Amino acid sequence: MKISIIIPNYNGEKYLKDCLDSLSKQSFTNFEIIIVDNASTDNSLNIIEENYPGIKLIKMDKNYGFSVAVNRGIKESMGDYVVLLNNDTVVFEDWLFNLVEAIERDSKIFSVSSKMIRYREKDKIDDAGDEYCLLAWAYKRGDGAFIEKYIKDCEVFSSCAGAAIYRKKIFGEIGYFDESFFAYMEDVDISYRAKIHGYRNFYSSKAKVYHIGSATTGSKYNSFKVKLAARNNIYVVYKNMPLIQLIINIPFIFLGFLIKYMFFYTKGFEKEYREGIKEAFKNLKHINKTKFYYKNLFNYVKIEAIMVVNTFKYFIYKLIKILER
Repeated sequence: MKISIIIPNYNGEKYLKDCLDSLSKQSFTNFEIIIVDNASTDNSLNIIEENYPGIKLIKMDKNYGFSVAVNRGIKESMGDYVVLLNNDTVVFEDWLFNLVEAIERDSKIFSVSSKMIRYREKDKIDDAGDEYCLLAWAYKRGDGAFIEKYIKDCEVFSSCAGAAIYRKKIFGEIGYFDESFFAYMEDVDISYRAKIHGYRNFYSSKAKVYHIGSATTGSKYNSFKVKLAARNNIYVVYKNMPLIQLIINIPFIFLGFLIKYMFFYTKGFEKEYREGIKEAFKNLKHINKTKFYYKNLFNYVKIEAIMVVNTFKYFIYKLIKILER
């Protein structure tokens, strides 16, 4: 088996059929599909069992979140590569072929991100790979840009796990998705760890997928999402930055969290943001830090340089968007 496609599902009955039917039309056919269901209470299980008997269905006894679900799927997969795919997606016919073609260009590539296009605005990009900057912000490349842009494959900081391929054997070296995260930022964390170990993450401009977005959590901003994202942002920083890097970056990190707090204050979610930060510091003793090895020192330097560049790129992009209005 070449590829294992893993779809985490929680009450996704509205989206499953379109997603699975699009997978049945793939030009690349050497793959299995594994759905890990987080104890859905809707009609998801009946839809899968009655209409898609060839799919491997793993039933969890409760909602363990994204990380636990995909880790379970990865460990039970048979493919050389694993593809993580959200249930609220519809993939193009050559999507899987292009992901495989991209990751096989170099054995040091850990993951490849898709060109995600807004389902309800099909002329606009949803995500063209994720970046990470000094302010401890992860942000989507190309968010809102027209689909004619971002047509070149390139290296990115992180692949969005909503539609990305991963080299399975590398999980054994760097670890799996961190189950402390439950959901959100776990894909940035694992991509960060891969970069620390000298691996690379890429974006494939030809691997296209329509994405509804926030289908499981319900909206772009809500109490659940804001709290988890605030907590997990701190987890990413604490886990992956050695002490000297933390000391260097702490003014920028503090500024980043202050700006985010002010933003969520305007949205009415400042309480949830504070609660997420408090929960993070309360739980830090339970978070497994990425081990520091001197052999990876140059990788840390490269990552720091990338974060500096990404900070400038972020604000330049925002300035251009303002000027275009």
